[in-house]
Amino acid sequence: MKKVILSLAFLSTMAMLQLNAGEQFTMSDADRAMYKEMLENNPAEIHVEEGGEILEESLGGEEALAKFLGVSEKDLPKYIAGFPRYVKKLGNVVGLDQVMQAMEAEQGKKKTKLKSGKMFSMMAYVKSLANDELVNIDLSEPHEKVAYELGKTTYMTARGGRGLACNSCHSADIVGQVLRTQPLPDLGEVAVAGTWPAYRMTKSSLRTPQRRFQGCMKNALLKVIPIGSKEMIALEVYVATLAQEKNKKISIPGLKR
Repeated sequence: MKKVILSLAFLSTMAMLQLNAGEQFTMSDADRAMYKEMLENNPAEIHVEEGGEILEESLGGEEALAKFLGVSEKDLPKYIAGFPRYVKKLGNVVGLDQVMQAMEAEQGKKKTKLKSGKMFSMMAYVKSLANDELVNIDLSEPHEKVAYELGKTTYMTARGGRGLACNSCHSADIVGQVLRTQPLPDLGEVAVAGTWPAYRMTKSSLRTPQRRFQGCMKNALLKVIPIGSKEMIALEVYVATLAQEKNKKISIPGLKR
């Protein structure tokens, strides 16, 4: 009962402080100008290029990636658009970063940490191979269906002292309201699954979707779920289906405020 009361109190306070997006500028003129410029010259393009070089030099490039995944290079882009996905070779639903780690292990190399700039760059490059492909999570695959259900539960479950869930800020009745000068988005409409990894202007760095999820959890005073964990992978699967329902395409690297 205490959690429910805290949650209602928090949301009521938030509602009083929020303004409709049309009533408040969410970016300064200077930030808008910078954002417009970065749309044409996204700093993350450098990281994507770097990721391609790392993949080629340390793991054998796209040819080696396709071989590891058991698909042709021709089919690789569409296959990548289905991540996180079940990879039989690994016996689990995994993210692209975990595939890279598995390739490193197979080649007898030291695993790159999931939460590292090097991994973020490699992941951005690999995800960019699927640009213009539709987000495509296969819910007919039993393991991915289980991951989806866990992800949905993780997304909907209230946690922490404030009793908040991901859905607390992204449900249909909240979307569009402004919190901390930013409109709360529909995660499917903004295609989180198709636009991350992305360059975050406020962090001046490249971030992956799971790293962004961690930021949200930290801001909401929730216990942060580890990157690469079963729950985090499942959460990414669920959020990916929200973009899939709206027929969103992959467009990497993204650019976020």
